[in-house]
Amino acid sequence: MHPYIHAKKNPDKPALIMASTGKITTYKELDERSNQIAHLFRQKGLNVGDSISIFMENNSRFLEICWAAQRSGLYFTPISSKLTANEARYIHDDCNSKFLISSKYLKKVANEIFTLTSNNSLHYMVDGVENGWASFEEAIKDLPKTPVNDQEMGQDMLYSSGTTGKPKGIRVPLKHIPIDQSDALMSVIAPLYDINEDTKYLSPAPLYHAAPLRFTMRVNYLGGTNIIMENFDAETSLSYIEKYKINMSQWVPTMFVRMCKLPESVRTKYDLSSHECAIHAAAPCPIEIKKIMIKWWGKIINEFYAGSEGNGFFACNSEEWLNHIGTVGKPIFGIPHICDEEGNELPIGAEGTIWFESDIEFTYHNDEKKTLETRHPKYKKWTTLGDIGKLDEDNYLYLTDRKAFMIISGGVNIYPQETEDLIITHPKVFDCAVIGAPNQEFGEEVKAIVQPVSWNEKGKDLEEEIINFCKENLSSIKCPKTVDFEKELPRHPTGKLYKRLLKDRYWGKKDTKIV
Repeated sequence: MHPYIHAKKNPDKPALIMASTGKITTYKELDERSNQIAHLFRQKGLNVGDSISIFMENNSRFLEICWAAQRSGLYFTPISSKLTANEARYIHDDCNSKFLISSKYLKKVANEIFTLTSNNSLHYMVDGVENGWASFEEAIKDLPKTPVNDQEMGQDMLYSSGTTGKPKGIRVPLKHIPIDQSDALMSVIAPLYDINEDTKYLSPAPLYHAAPLRFTMRVNYLGGTNIIMENFDAETSLSYIEKYKINMSQWVPTMFVRMCKLPESVRTKYDLSSHECAIHAAAPCPIEIKKIMIKWWGKIINEFYAGSEGNGFFACNSEEWLNHIGTVGKPIFGIPHICDEEGNELPIGAEGTIWFESDIEFTYHNDEKKTLETRHPKYKKWTTLGDIGKLDEDNYLYLTDRKAFMIISGGVNIYPQETEDLIITHPKVFDCAVIGAPNQEFGEEVKAIVQPVSWNEKGKDLEEEIINFCKENLSSIKCPKTVDFEKELPRHPTGKLYKRLLKDRYWGKKDTKIV
């Protein structure tokens, strides 16, 4: 299926609704506007295989642009609206974007991106214009509402950070197939969660994240209605379930934490009887929080584990999770293998690197070294995200560590190397490490461990100085919440940092580092 098919069958049916305003985009409007945008891409010289970038908050235009790229055979890269201008500029340039679309709401940072970039890309702004930007609405208003002549399926190109701290684009080869042909993710999630024309799907997370973007687009593939929240708020989310009679939703564990902390009078205030399926992703949910959510909402909570790379997909429902406490699910797509550091397969129950056996091919854009690190030394079809885990006798997977010490705070992936590289440049810092430390609400928080040049300077003043130094140069999510001081960090004579020793001081030597 495809939105254009639903536009013919049910032209006036809402394809998406902006939750706070109630603004509706019908399937007819979604189809016509995405066609107009596709014509704009072709008019400006973009052809199959070219790239665009989207720097935008949750906005009704967001999905229109994605669908236009999807039917134009383009790679489309959403850029987090929480990044600094320089961080966003890096992604824009690295993906070879020929066409940047932003919004008046983000004009300050958008203008900085435009100033910083060395890329000669076109740049358009929705909901108004700034000097140097072209009006997106004016550009498309007179263009045809019919399809371009050379439609074929485009592909998202999402970014995650690599070991260097620089974000890396996950690039999957274009399939050169019709726009209405089903893809691998569709074949998995549609039957798993019974997504159909009756689906009313609440999306409380930013659309620049992989799961929210991909799920909302698949809901539109299948003719359902997306209700898009502009920003997450715990109580407001509950009110939207009641107001829009939501039957499907998706969350990250932090959202569950915040909803659980609402007063009992608020939690029981809203009618949630329409709610049939709640999905959570991004990270394993704290066990006690998930137990509370299942008791509150019933056995409607589903979990999945997958990477943006698309090489594997694990899932479980509430009943399965209760029978396998702490699991992230069993394989739906991709055969799991647990291996030691040499790539030898380990027995059931043993902990090691998780490998997925599948036909999915992906590369990290402009990073051959990191791409090679995802390939198994013996088996061509085995790839890894670097996560550590184990399988039980029933083939359920348990995550016991993060890939390459990645920090997941509130469902957001944070890679510490970039922060470490910055802190080490501070004149009062001799050595440093950045880790994820336990946080009751967010699961993990960013913590810096610093060896000062002078031990006499340790303390609150230096802690604040380092934190402010980070805030001046990085987006806030990458900045440490706290700084601890050590006389010496544990390093091998070769210089390798024993980061696990540092983490164990905060987490303890437990069977899992997942809280």
